[in-house]
Amino acid sequence: MHIETLRIFCDLTELRSFSETGRKHALSQSAVSQQIAQLELVHKVQFLDRKKRPLELTPAGELFYEACKDIIDRYEQLRSGLNALQKSSVSRINVAAIYSIGMHTLADYVKKFMVNYPNVHVHVEYLNSGQIYELVLAGEIDIGLVAVPKRDKRLEVYDFEEESLVLVCSPKHPLASESKIDIHKVQFEKFVGFGKEVPTRLWIDDILQRFNIVVRPVMEFDNIETVKRAVEINAGISILPQTAILQELGSGTLKAVSFSDGNFVRPTGIIIRKDKILSQAGRYFIELLRKKA
Repeated sequence: MHIETLRIFCDLTELRSFSETGRKHALSQSAVSQQIAQLELVHKVQFLDRKKRPLELTPAGELFYEACKDIIDRYEQLRSGLNALQKSSVSRINVAAIYSIGMHTLADYVKKFMVNYPNVHVHVEYLNSGQIYELVLAGEIDIGLVAVPKRDKRLEVYDFEEESLVLVCSPKHPLASESKIDIHKVQFEKFVGFGKEVPTRLWIDDILQRFNIVVRPVMEFDNIETVKRAVEINAGISILPQTAILQELGSGTLKAVSFSDGNFVRPTGIIIRKDKILSQAGRYFIELLRKKA
């Protein structure tokens, strides 16, 4: 009895269709049916009530389904553990971060980590949030760093930094002379923002909606670096985390103006797959990110 056969049985139970299960596993409907029949033959019991549509499990089938899920979960934990041991043996931690965190916040934590683990390589990839969730869940990335983290029963989610949000504009823009600004002043301004699929975009949209503010979107990008370049040439204003524009503030290519209506922040978080087995160095790095080391 192979683990893949158990996966097929679980998918058939959940999809209630031989054809859909076959498509998911690149098998013919007949091949799926034969594998289920073989399971029933081995265990000398009927798992499916084939007379009903959609398919239903017999009591034996329900029992077998719950056992299969448990076996598959434990097998995935085993794979994760073996992967962790393999990675720890080559002294490497794989981290994926969104651009703003990876390029502007993470470096200081890596430097602190290297003081205690100078021989462990922290490999950092800059990816969008969707890719990070996908790779963390697949076990290919040890630690993910995202903005506006979402809850998922398969993930451990920890708070990271709360980043202050500020109005960002070109030094040539009329608002650049303000020391503080009422958020209503951005009403109808040309706005350079993030794409609709970016969590930070939804977060900022929510802030604007709370104040009944409408802006004029002129450009949308999937990463903060491109947003900053557009604002530098005075294509429009934006609202960005202050930590991500420190270099431009120092060089004078961007201006940041605080809001007088309150301290608006963007939450960020650390995500790890729940059954992920990390090396001692990996656990220490997470504690460092959580400021508990």
